[in-house]
Amino acid sequence: MARTIRDSVRTELVISRSRFITHLSPAAGPDEARQVVAELRAEFPDARHHCSAWIVQVPGEQDREHSSDDGEPSGTAGRPMLDVLRGHGLTNIAAVVVRYFGGILLGTGGLVRAYSDSVAGAVEAATLWTVAEVPRWELSAPVALAGRLEAVLRAEGWDVEAEWAAEVTLRVTTADRARLAEIAASELGRDVDPRPAGTVQHFSR
Repeated sequence: MARTIRDSVRTELVISRSRFITHLSPAAGPDEARQVVAELRAEFPDARHHCSAWIVQVPGEQDREHSSDDGEPSGTAGRPMLDVLRGHGLTNIAAVVVRYFGGILLGTGGLVRAYSDSVAGAVEAATLWTVAEVPRWELSAPVALAGRLEAVLRAEGWDVEAEWAAEVTLRVTTADRARLAEIAASELGRDVDPRPAGTVQHFSR
């Protein structure tokens, strides 16, 4: 079960006269993550570095990761930033640290600490959400019984979508398929076999 953010957050650190502006943003895929980086470059065009790291979910694949040192010595910026995101179990998130050089060299270790601390501080300031993929099920009901069934399912605290036609199609988001089948059978007076209808992301604190 992964965690993510739903709102952007921005923090700033000053270390040996260098400014480190950190921006965290939700990103649903690689293109959105790249867009976040592009927007920060456009917002701070005169900064020395725009270092970045992102982790996003890709359907049917493992999480995709990327990091960039953007001119800082190799391994001193993007990778430490990515390690912080990993360490917090975050996904669908993009981090950009904009650095305005203050004239004092920090050294390899100093840079690693600066970029790690910058992202860690932004994560601490953010509101984190747990995100889980919850199964969605589909079942059919006659028009005369569908309204009552929909109300009972909603009373369980489940998300329900209804598509009304000659026969009503209900799409129910729940991890408890057995309970869904039990309720539907009771309301419809017959055995019900809910059909898989994909998954839905569920956010909780």
